[in-house]
Amino acid sequence: MANLGYVGLGAMGSGMVKRLLAAGHTVTGTNRTRSKAAPLVELGMRWADTPRQVAQAADIVFSMVTNTGAVEAVTQGPDGILAGLAPGKLYVDMSTMSPDYSKALADQVAAETGAKMLDAPVSGSTITLEQGKASFMVGGDAGAFETIKPVLLDIGPKAFHVGENGKAVAMKIAVNLSLAVQMLAFSEGVLLAEKSGISRQQAVEVMTNSVIASPMVIYRGPFVLGHPEEALFDCTMMQKDLNLAIELGQKLNVPLPTTAAVNEYMSAARGMGLGHYDFSIIFDVLARMAGVDTGR
Repeated sequence: MANLGYVGLGAMGSGMVKRLLAAGHTVTGTNRTRSKAAPLVELGMRWADTPRQVAQAADIVFSMVTNTGAVEAVTQGPDGILAGLAPGKLYVDMSTMSPDYSKALADQVAAETGAKMLDAPVSGSTITLEQGKASFMVGGDAGAFETIKPVLLDIGPKAFHVGENGKAVAMKIAVNLSLAVQMLAFSEGVLLAEKSGISRQQAVEVMTNSVIASPMVIYRGPFVLGHPEEALFDCTMMQKDLNLAIELGQKLNVPLPTTAAVNEYMSAARGMGLGHYDFSIIFDVLARMAGVDTGR
């Protein structure tokens, strides 16, 4: 069993810590809002007041926060993760952020602390995480990947090493743009069926049992019938990832026309006051344009 640390105990981070504790690992954690950590402390997680204390207590420290700025906030300064790292330790960031910053941070970790850093974003939601179906893509030193792979497999069944530092974050961005694009296409299909006289519920049932039924469509498609009270991944977070994709596409000369289009629908959702909903609220944006009442 490993001696682990975890910084960032949001919905996904908390779910991972629960699985790590259930697997028998020792976990020391911290979060900006301490109250969110209370259920984990009851399950056996050790609380630390700062990211530095987490890194000092653990051999392998994980972090998962909202964006590039949040990663910088938990890693830098006298109370940051880097201040608690030392040679022989591993730092594994699971956030979706700028690939360039991720690579630069890995270089900083190596130069200033003697530790190694991996980027290891997760593919999945709180639903797939609870089901034990989340997968990981990992960038960085291959030997360090083999060290953390058994730990990752205690969270989900798949872990892929995709290359050097920053590559896994780029891979995650490539995955996430497809989520929004798929949701837009699904919404178009449901609305076309509905305005043809087919009930929305029947359209969803048929489409989620058809050839288009990707894992994302299967668990998120039914949201067009009723959105969850707590978003799995809200419009603001999705738009952050879409903007990262567009930025990367411009840098690499890769046209991303459908990504650009769905990004505008995220802006529309936020403009309509729907930004706090799961990004599948894109259905409601399209429905309003089509003159269909969703009741929201």
